[in-house]
Amino acid sequence: MQVLPEISARRDELVDLRHDLHAHPELAFQEQRTSDRVAAFLEAQGIQVHRGLAGTGVVGVLKCGDSTRSIGLRADMDALPVREQNLFPHRSKHDGRMHACGHDGHTAMLLGAAQYLAARCAQGGCDFDGTVVFIFQPAEESDGGARVMIEQGLFQLFPVDAVFGMHNWPGLPAGQFAVHSGPVMACADQFDVLLRGHGAHAAMPHQGRDPLLAGAALVQAMQSVVSRRLDPLDSAVLSITQFFAGGEAYNIIPAEARIGGTVRAFKPEVEDAIESAMEGLCAGIASAHGVQATLDYRRGYPPTVNTPTEAALCRDVLCKLIGASNVLTEAAPSMGAEDFSYMLREKPGCYVWIGNGLAEGGCMLHNPRYDFNDAILPLGSSYWVHLVKTYLTQ
Repeated sequence: MQVLPEISARRDELVDLRHDLHAHPELAFQEQRTSDRVAAFLEAQGIQVHRGLAGTGVVGVLKCGDSTRSIGLRADMDALPVREQNLFPHRSKHDGRMHACGHDGHTAMLLGAAQYLAARCAQGGCDFDGTVVFIFQPAEESDGGARVMIEQGLFQLFPVDAVFGMHNWPGLPAGQFAVHSGPVMACADQFDVLLRGHGAHAAMPHQGRDPLLAGAALVQAMQSVVSRRLDPLDSAVLSITQFFAGGEAYNIIPAEARIGGTVRAFKPEVEDAIESAMEGLCAGIASAHGVQATLDYRRGYPPTVNTPTEAALCRDVLCKLIGASNVLTEAAPSMGAEDFSYMLREKPGCYVWIGNGLAEGGCMLHNPRYDFNDAILPLGSSYWVHLVKTYLTQ
């Protein structure tokens, strides 16, 4: 296997497509122009197109042969509310919106694979037997477009045997991939703690019940949850990122304070343990300080966990495509989160990282100077094609 020459020959077309998407970023559930562009591209290849799931979602279906086996390939389409600082010609035309996570590249790579596969089928040279479902998903960044597509019947309307995703990874050299067997991305839970006390004059604190003091104690105590309540072999993060109180005057002890933050973990049982520990700390510290504490713990994206069989398949495909030395199987998972996790809760599958290289200045994802690496477009498209051929000829 290798980067397919037919795809390499269309590199400039893929680059132009990616640049057009980059220049016209759209936020979650607002990807109307993007979905129009995706649908038109698929239709031009003779691929059956379905629209409307999660509002702006696009699903393309390509069937070749008689097999009932099917494979789902997913790309995300939304941008971020970031003001781009790049000055190249394809920079965002919409101030305050930017493709700062490479979803423009993900969409272009999957469209490149769809174009190749459709052309092979049309020419009678199709070398796979089954159905490919191309899933172009809105709202990955914050609103769970994958969850909404599933709730609206994605896998009932388009049943697949397995589903696969891919994300570019700055810092991983271009030409390399990372494949995890098991957890690859963490959950993304959020929490708020409301502390209610009794306001008082700052010169007479004994006349009140200080929620700030209780909050400070709670912030410190929560740092022990991961280090002292969890098995050291279970990775997790509990970060307090907000602490609000007072503001009216320097001589007033406020009646309320609020703490907020995020929890990241790779196992649901670890999430449960952290939430339980936080509830206990809130109750105990509130009681000790004579205040009330209410914890609002909200589950966000679940952990993204690859199934072993599908991860092994992706590893084997990539080893043949780029050589085993360029396929990382021991890379540490990320504490970032990804809503492809919802799809992996429904179907077996695998989510891989494709190396994006390290841009000038070391710009990583969600940075206002980030840009997807055009050089890896043909490689990503070729990976999709080889994965389809391998999966649908087993």
